[in-house]
Amino acid sequence: MSSTFDVERLLEPPTETAARALEVAREWCSPALVNHCLRSWVWAKALGESLDLTVDDELLFVAAMLHDLGVTEPFDAHVMPFESSGGAAAWTFAAGAGWPASRRERVMQVIERHMWVSVDVNEDPEGFLLEAATSLDVAHADPEKWDVVLRREVAAALPRLDFGPEFAAAIEAQASRKPSSTAARLSASGRIARGDAAWAAERSSRS
Repeated sequence: MSSTFDVERLLEPPTETAARALEVAREWCSPALVNHCLRSWVWAKALGESLDLTVDDELLFVAAMLHDLGVTEPFDAHVMPFESSGGAAAWTFAAGAGWPASRRERVMQVIERHMWVSVDVNEDPEGFLLEAATSLDVAHADPEKWDVVLRREVAAALPRLDFGPEFAAAIEAQASRKPSSTAARLSASGRIARGDAAWAAERSSRS
């Protein structure tokens, strides 16, 4: 990848339906969570381009915008894992957008898989990219996969605000009610706090 990036291009929703998904995120998510969703899209898009993957951009963008709806109050299911309730919300959004049943299932699948430990890129390139992107944004996982200049420019365009503490609290709330969930695993791992500290250190190193 080059040393300079058109972040505005990367942030542009690829279709009108994708733009509607961003509108949904902005309606129901906090500003910090919206920025996380947008950063996740940029990380996913940039990684896909660097690996020369063939990707359904509209589906990936919608999944990135809606993947954490399950931690927001209007969409928080009491028993269902948050990635499953977010996936169900995305399926409903996709139905309203006129997507065929198979594509609705795909966006739900991609969202559910973003909480997997890993996703096979050959089996599910969009799921692979969203899992990698959210792992970078939450836990600062494998940052070497992305150009350091891109990381700096995206962090400046989409500041983290209070994402780390806010997301940690949301995941802890999920874990307390759903002790066998992936949220409980994430909460116990300490990866959110470590990731937030790593992003803060990266930001400080540029000051």
